[in-house]
Amino acid sequence: FGLIVSESQSKGKGQYGRKWISYKGNIFLSFFYKLDNINLSITSLTKINCLLVRNVISKYYKKKITFKSPNDLLIENKKICGILQEKIKKFNKQYLIVGIGFNLIKNPHISNYPTTNLLEITNQKINKKKFIKELKITFEKFLSKYYKTI
Repeated sequence: FGLIVSESQSKGKGQYGRKWISYKGNIFLSFFYKLDNINLSITSLTKINCLLVRNVISKYYKKKITFKSPNDLLIENKKICGILQEKIKKFNKQYLIVGIGFNLIKNPHISNYPTTNLLEITNQKINKKKFIKELKITFEKFLSKYYKTI
């Protein structure tokens, strides 16, 4: 398994091939891991991955964080995070890529789809590296149930 973090994103994608609008200072990362040891459906993994990200956000925002199926996280009915999963096969092994776009300091203005960012709703500047590290630890704890090498 692994983690890739990007400072910027020029061709971000969302659900159904839609464009993900990326602003510098926000979080763009992908986790990837082998599915060999994980006996869960993609639907179950989608829910789990949303819960893992929500757990990290809840350290900074104590009120309700909701899901919009299949892969958006909302605060006050405004999108703050999108999670896109893709299953690939390499060298006869199945992998899951979990792409996360998180509005940390700025959000796009999309007609008919309200958005927000963590800075706006908390009025606190959040340390980006710390937030990413917390995501990494949260995903590693989940994956450690399936892999002995963590």
